[in-house]
Amino acid sequence: MVAASNLADWISAISQLLFLLIFVLLFLGVNQRFQVYVWSRDIKAKLTLIDSMAVEARKKTLDFMNKNKARDAKKLLDRITDFFVISPVQLEPTDIIRRLQHLLDVRRRRFKEEFEKAMPEADEYTRSRAETASEIAAALTFIYKYVRHLLIMGEKTKNWILIMQLQLIMPQIIKIADMYRKALDDFIMGTPIGDSAGPMVAVRLAGFDAEWKEIDEDTVYAVSEVENRKVYVIKAKGPGSNVGKPGVATAKLIEELVKNGEKPSLIITVDAALKLEGEETGSIADGVGAAIGDPGPEKISFERIAAHYNIPLRAVIVKMGMEEAIQAIKKEIADAVDKAVDRVKEIITGETKEGDSVVVIGVGNTIGVM
Repeated sequence: MVAASNLADWISAISQLLFLLIFVLLFLGVNQRFQVYVWSRDIKAKLTLIDSMAVEARKKTLDFMNKNKARDAKKLLDRITDFFVISPVQLEPTDIIRRLQHLLDVRRRRFKEEFEKAMPEADEYTRSRAETASEIAAALTFIYKYVRHLLIMGEKTKNWILIMQLQLIMPQIIKIADMYRKALDDFIMGTPIGDSAGPMVAVRLAGFDAEWKEIDEDTVYAVSEVENRKVYVIKAKGPGSNVGKPGVATAKLIEELVKNGEKPSLIITVDAALKLEGEETGSIADGVGAAIGDPGPEKISFERIAAHYNIPLRAVIVKMGMEEAIQAIKKEIADAVDKAVDRVKEIITGETKEGDSVVVIGVGNTIGVM
């Protein structure tokens, strides 16, 4: 009995000591430090994966450029990787769109000139693909650097909340990085992507034998007819990786038409749009406004010209996921192009009368689309 009593006392004492030790450790935050260690290990593992994606993208881009006899491709890619655009001052909003447009134009020209110098023997189509591939490689490098920055900052400041938040969103970051990695091959090969749905609608509306004329930088238009309505169709110049300047081109075309006494009765923008989770890829919707993913200058050009001449501004969208928008076009999206064309025709015939003029803009990247 005495032995059993002593054993019980020892068990009770050890239990109390362990409880006290655990309490002290919890009070000192050891559990948090251990959890931060686990989170950091997980982030570092995923960061290594992102780094491998960035290195792979860079290698593929350099190989493509060197294959097309680029001069000092590595030096050019290094410059593009760290290239940046500083947003214009917003405290004074006067002419902010004009200033932003100027900066974007300078960036566009700078990139174009750099690739013309580096790849003089390549055609415009090949250079545009190399440019987009370089931007994808730069995007992956930036993702890696930014995640690394947040991790190091969290560890330096012992900010466990920052590290916890970073660890929680790492699956989304990995998904975005992998999306860019897969898109790189499609751009290098010159394959139409989901975002090419708008230009594909424009081509089918204008007709495959349409005569396209350049109206602005990397932007063309053709004239077609739908149920005795004259239709001016605008899109970026293909088959290179271009988005053109659809808003500026539309404003320029409408000004010329009005000057010649031909005021359009309707403007329709057609573009790819991100679907909500649960929505069907390739579903079609229409509404009012300018359907374009743009920092501002192109979209406001649509809105200003439409408001100035009191022209209804309509929009038709083809819904898809983010990864579907920048990767090789899926069958569901290709099939949706025909549905979008039919919907555009319905809007034209239902909201204008015979003899009217209509402007339709196929917004998006023309990679692989003539």
